[in-house]
Amino acid sequence: MSVQNKQQEQGKPEIPEVLPVLTVRDLVIHPSMVVPLLVSRAFSIGAIDAALGSRRFIFVVAQKNAQIEEPGQDDIFDVGTACLIIRMLKLPDQRVRLLLQGVDRARIVNLQKTSRCWKANLERFGSASEPKSQIVAEALMRNVKEKLERSLSLGRVMPAEAAIVAMNSNEPGQLADMVAGALGLKISDSQSVLEIGEPIERLKHVNELFSKEMEIIDVQEKIRSEAQHGMQQDQEEYFLRQQMKAIQEKLGGLDSRSGEINELRERLDAMTMPKEIKDVCEQQIKRLEMSHAESGEASVIRTYIDWLLNLPWNVRTEDTIDLNAAERILNEDHYDLDEIKERVLEFLAVRQLTEANKGPMLCFVGPPGTGKTSLGRSIARALGRKFIRISLGGVRDEAEIRGHRRTYVGALPGRILQELRSAGSANPVFMMDEVDKIGAESRGDPSSALLEVLDPEQNYAFKDHYIEVPFDLSKVLFICTANVLDTIQPAFRDRMEILRLSGYTEYDKLKIARKFTVPKQIKENGLSESNLRITSPAIRAIILQYTREAGLRDLERHISRICRKVARRIASGEKGPFMIKVRDLRSYLGVASYLLSSGLDHDQIGVTSALAWTPTGGEVLTIEVITMPGKGHLKLTGSLGDVMKESAEAAASYARSRASDFGLPGDFHSKVDIHIHVPSGAIPKDGPSAGITIAIALISALTKIPARACVAMTGEITLRGNILPIGGLKEKILAAQRAGIGELILPAKNQKEFSEVEEQIRRGITFHFVNHIDEALKTALTRSPNSG
Repeated sequence: MSVQNKQQEQGKPEIPEVLPVLTVRDLVIHPSMVVPLLVSRAFSIGAIDAALGSRRFIFVVAQKNAQIEEPGQDDIFDVGTACLIIRMLKLPDQRVRLLLQGVDRARIVNLQKTSRCWKANLERFGSASEPKSQIVAEALMRNVKEKLERSLSLGRVMPAEAAIVAMNSNEPGQLADMVAGALGLKISDSQSVLEIGEPIERLKHVNELFSKEMEIIDVQEKIRSEAQHGMQQDQEEYFLRQQMKAIQEKLGGLDSRSGEINELRERLDAMTMPKEIKDVCEQQIKRLEMSHAESGEASVIRTYIDWLLNLPWNVRTEDTIDLNAAERILNEDHYDLDEIKERVLEFLAVRQLTEANKGPMLCFVGPPGTGKTSLGRSIARALGRKFIRISLGGVRDEAEIRGHRRTYVGALPGRILQELRSAGSANPVFMMDEVDKIGAESRGDPSSALLEVLDPEQNYAFKDHYIEVPFDLSKVLFICTANVLDTIQPAFRDRMEILRLSGYTEYDKLKIARKFTVPKQIKENGLSESNLRITSPAIRAIILQYTREAGLRDLERHISRICRKVARRIASGEKGPFMIKVRDLRSYLGVASYLLSSGLDHDQIGVTSALAWTPTGGEVLTIEVITMPGKGHLKLTGSLGDVMKESAEAAASYARSRASDFGLPGDFHSKVDIHIHVPSGAIPKDGPSAGITIAIALISALTKIPARACVAMTGEITLRGNILPIGGLKEKILAAQRAGIGELILPAKNQKEFSEVEEQIRRGITFHFVNHIDEALKTALTRSPNSG
C-alpha cells in the first residue's frame, strides 16, 4: 500500500514522502505539539526555505549530541516528527523564528544531502486502530488524566488550552503525545516515547514517566511548603520580638537588655560548636529574651548560656609530635622513671601515625614524694598541651564530678567542666590526684561518677548534670595518681592503665638532689650557686641520717631548711661562699633522726628482722618472741591485723608439728606460754609476708638458738613449712638497703620478679632464695636446730 493511501486510511494529513530535515538540539517534538523555534544555522535555514517552497512540511529530528554544530547522519536519531510550518518570521540578524505543529511520527528510510540541506525519505508509523482492550486503554487514560489534573492544580505541566484538549482526548496515542511533549522530559526519555508506535504501549510508558515526575513534583512542593512555613515562622518571631521590644521600651530599661541579647547572638555566631549545642544555646537565648530582666529565671538562663558559650567545644592545642624533643623534656624534668617515659613516647608515636587515637587513662601508683604530680606537668610540657590538676582526696559528693541540676539554687557544673573552661582547651593533660582517697556516702560515690569520665567508650559524650548536653572528653589525656590500689573500686581501676613508681634508692636520691632539688631550693631562697654549695657526702648523710622515706619530700624540706639558714646569715651581713659538709649538718639540721643502720645490733634469741610493705614504701620490722612457763597460751601484741595473727598461729602450729626435729619435748606446748610482739605497737600492721619471720623467731626462742642480726626475711608460710611469694619486692629490698642489712631471705618463687630489680638496688646485699623454712633456718640461725 502506498504512503498516501495509508495516510488517507488513517485520516491524517497527506505528507510528502520526501521532506527537508531540520535538526534541533535539546528538544524532541511530538505529534499534536505546537512549538516555537528560533533557527540560526545555515543548513537549518536552507531546510526551512525548501519546506516553504513546497507544502510547508518539514521533518524535525533531535541530535544525539547537542554540542555538534553540523551533525551528520550518525549524529541524529532515526525517528522524528513530520511538522507543519504554521508561521515563519525572518529577523534582522538573519535568524528565523518558526511556529511548528507536530503532525505524525516517521522514521528515516534514506538520507540525502543536497546543496542547501538534508532531505529524507520517510516511513510514517504508528497505529490509530482500535486498541486490543478498551478497558486497559480507558484505565490508562483515566490514570494519566488524574495525574494531569493534579499537576495542573499545582500550576505545572502545560498551558490551559492544551490541557483542555488533552483532558477531552479519547485517543490513547494523542493523549500520550501531548502529555510527553508537556512533561519536560530528558531527551533520551522523550525520544523513547516518540519511537513507540503502538498507542497503548506508548501511553503505558508515558504513565510511568509521569509517575516519576509527580514524585519529583511532590518533593518540590514539600520543600517549598517547608521553606514557606519557615519564612512565615521567622516573620512571626520577628514581629513578636518587635512587639516585645516596644512593650519593654514603654516599661523602660530595654536598651541594655537588647544589647545583651545581641551580644550573646554575636558570640554564638562566632563560635565553632556542634549544631545540636548551637540549637540549645539559641533556644535559651530566646527564652532569655522573652523573660523579665528582673526575674530569677533570667539570671539562671543567663548563667547557663555563659557556660555554654565559654566551654572549649572545638578548641584544641596542637600536639608536639617530636619524639626526640619530648624525650629530652622528660629527661630534663625527671631522673629515671624509664617505664613512664617510654609509655608517653609510645602515646606520641601512635598520635604521629593516626589522628583518631583516643586519650589514654593512665594511673601512677607509688609512695608519696616519688614525683607523680610533677611528672604530669612534664608530660603536658612534652606534648605541648595545657595542664589541669584537681585533688580528689576526701571528695565525697558525686556532684563534684557531674555538677548539680539547674533546678538547685546556685547550681554549677562539676569540676571536670569547670577546669576545662579555665584551661580553654578540649584536649589538655588532666591530672586527678589522690583517687585512692575518694570517699563515698549517701550523696553518692564520686568514683562511680568517674567511670563515665575515664571510659573511652563513653566519655566522647560525657553529660554533666548542669550542662545536660554531651561534651567530648575523648581527646583529654587523663592521668590519675594514687598511693595504693586496694582502696580503689575494681570497676574504676579497670578503666585505667596502671604504671607503678617505686621508691628511690640512695643512689637515685643523691643524683636527683644534685641535679634538681638543690638548684631549685637555692633559686627559691634567693641564693646562687656561688653563695652556697652542699657536698655530695653531706647530701648522702641527709638521706641516710635525717630522712627515711620512699620519696623525696622530706629530703627537699631539709635542703630547704639549710638554704633558709644560709639566706639568713647572708642577710645578716656574713659573706660567703658557704660550703656545707657532713660535719656542718648538726648546726643546720640538729641531731640526726636515724642511725645509719636500723637493723639488729647483735645476734639474739627470738628476735628477727622482717621486711614489710607500706604505702610510703618498704619498712624493716622487728619480730620479738619470748617463752615462759605456762599452759600453752599464745599471745599476740603490736596492733596486728587478722591476717598477721593467722600467720603467727600457722607458725606456732608448724613448730609443734616439728617438735622432735627441733629437739623439743613432745608436750612442750602444754607447759610453755608464747608471746609474739611487733614493736611500734601504735602502728597497725597486717599481711601474710611476715609468716617466715615469725616462724624463725619462734623456733629461735623455743630452741634457744640465736637468730643472726645481719639477716632480714620476708615470705608467707604454710602449715607444712612451704614459702609462698610476696608482693612489693623492690620496696622491701630498698628498705633493707637503707637499713644496712647485708643478707636477705626471699621466696624462690619471686626470682623472676627479682631479675627486674635494678643492679644498683641489689648491690651490697646477699640474697638467699628458699622454698621451705628448713632452708631458711640454715641461714637465719647461728646453727641448725635439727636434732639429726
